[in-house]
Amino acid sequence: QYGIVLDAGSSHTAVFVYKWPADKENDTGVVSEHSMCDVEGPGISSYSSDPPAAGTSLVHCLDQALSDVPKEKHMGTPLYLGATAGMRLLNITNPQASDAVLSAVAATLKSYPFDFRGAKILSGEEEGVFGWVTANYLLENFIKRGWLGEWIQPQKKTLGAMDFGGASTQITFETRDTIEDPRNKVILKLYGQPYKVYTHSFLCYGRDQVLKRLLSKLLQAENYQATVPNPCWPTGYRKSLALSSVYDTPCTEKERPSLALNSTVTVVGTGNGSLCALHVSKLFNFTSCSFSRCSFDGVFQPEVSGNFIAFSAFFYTVDFIQTVMGRPVHLPSDLMDAAGIICVTSWNELLQKAPKLEKRLPDYCAISTFVYLLTTKGYNFDTHSFPNIAFQKKAGETSIGWALGYMLNLTNMIPAEKPSSHKSIMYNYWVVLLLLFVLTTLTSLVTAACLLRRSKSSAI
Repeated sequence: QYGIVLDAGSSHTAVFVYKWPADKENDTGVVSEHSMCDVEGPGISSYSSDPPAAGTSLVHCLDQALSDVPKEKHMGTPLYLGATAGMRLLNITNPQASDAVLSAVAATLKSYPFDFRGAKILSGEEEGVFGWVTANYLLENFIKRGWLGEWIQPQKKTLGAMDFGGASTQITFETRDTIEDPRNKVILKLYGQPYKVYTHSFLCYGRDQVLKRLLSKLLQAENYQATVPNPCWPTGYRKSLALSSVYDTPCTEKERPSLALNSTVTVVGTGNGSLCALHVSKLFNFTSCSFSRCSFDGVFQPEVSGNFIAFSAFFYTVDFIQTVMGRPVHLPSDLMDAAGIICVTSWNELLQKAPKLEKRLPDYCAISTFVYLLTTKGYNFDTHSFPNIAFQKKAGETSIGWALGYMLNLTNMIPAEKPSSHKSIMYNYWVVLLLLFVLTTLTSLVTAACLLRRSKSSAI
């Protein structure tokens, strides 16, 4: 069987086709990624002034899904679209445009022969929890099948999940501590096992919004002069920006200047790591907290514990540091040192190292610095707990993100109760067959021994 999920993120949309054996819907570890297609162009939230174009943008990848899923399976293939922080932001600024975009994409999805089951905007908490479910499902941390076909509840602990998208970032992990803010508490019952999970989504802390907020802070500090130095951009890099490109989001709304937004400023890279870190740290509020402990911005967070998996832009940032810059990332100090080195590397040197990444290259200094501050000062990972973070894009051949967990939940593929009945019958069959095999083997050996002894005695 097949299932399709459209992950409509703030910067782009990805279409995932999942598959699993038709007779094993409630097995674990059997759902895998069959294919994936990146929609060309920006995320659906950027089509607010032309909603029909949001629907049209999906056609190429939906056509690919038509050929990826066998024709006879089309009607029975559930199709979902989940939109995340980009649409959450649009819904805040312009609810009518947000509804129009969702209606347009729904109309396109309904025109395909799949079983369309809705297009909705996920809450930040849903995004965090479904990402956590995906990671732990794929790594068989909830339940797994033994070689005799029986269910085994592994004694492994679950992994925490950290997602870093274009407009928001999420942290989700199981905890034994008291969760002081009920908004951060989720109780899940999966395969008969209860899980108390802490989750929080920080809107405006995704990669693209962080960069806009940082530019806003820099422009403000320089009083919107015609030329503004940017310590987070490499030396030798400069760009003219329209103010509208920085202040077109609720994330920078409070800092919007009284100047005409169509006026432009020239931003010039100065490549100063320590000054960049100073500006990036101003994006967080580490002081106010009405709970026993907080991450930042007054948000409660228990102490991080156990292993974590960090995906999306977390993975891409660390992968850049390791593969392009050739530096290891095992400790917080490694991440801090790497960010400092990226910041002082000139634009020409960066281009020589990674010409294919030209579009994102100027921002690795700021984003590496942000990831360092978020994980250490924000989430409170230290030299002992930071090595427990695995920066990964996939588990096996399947992408880690909220999409699979979302589908598993909506198709009830993870039962609340522990599966038993036919599995235990299957297990009993295996035991009986094994005993019969042993018995037959022993009988054959005894018979062979007797025949051998008889032939020897008759030869004498």
